[in-house]
Amino acid sequence: MTKSLTRGIHHLGLAVPDLDTARQFFVGALGWAVVGNDPAYPAAFVSDGHSMLTLWRVTDPAHATAFDRKTNVGLHHLALAVPDEAALTTLFEKLRAWPGVVIEREPGFIRGDAGARHFFCAMPGGIRVEFATPFA
Repeated sequence: MTKSLTRGIHHLGLAVPDLDTARQFFVGALGWAVVGNDPAYPAAFVSDGHSMLTLWRVTDPAHATAFDRKTNVGLHHLALAVPDEAALTTLFEKLRAWPGVVIEREPGFIRGDAGARHFFCAMPGGIRVEFATPFA
């Protein structure tokens, strides 16, 4: 096997219509920390201690084109790991009441009836996020 020249994702950039709302989703709902800001960009950098995201506000949110996972090339969804089923349930309960979050799929098995469990939602601004437990 060839040795990989990379070591995982350094960070992932998400274009959002409302920077404050997106930052609050990650910080307030998920417990992430703001690790940097760039008001001139404008952008915020958030992290859960394992992953980092750049959240940057699009230039003209009123005229931005929303992503359609069935017709656009690009990020289909962001999948975040949760430690176990209890954490998944806690997060699901919190997010289904979070302003602007749209639950797409309630917690269930990823494949058939074995292995990891997950759920999907759209965060405020419409980006699809999946939360998943480790595979057994």
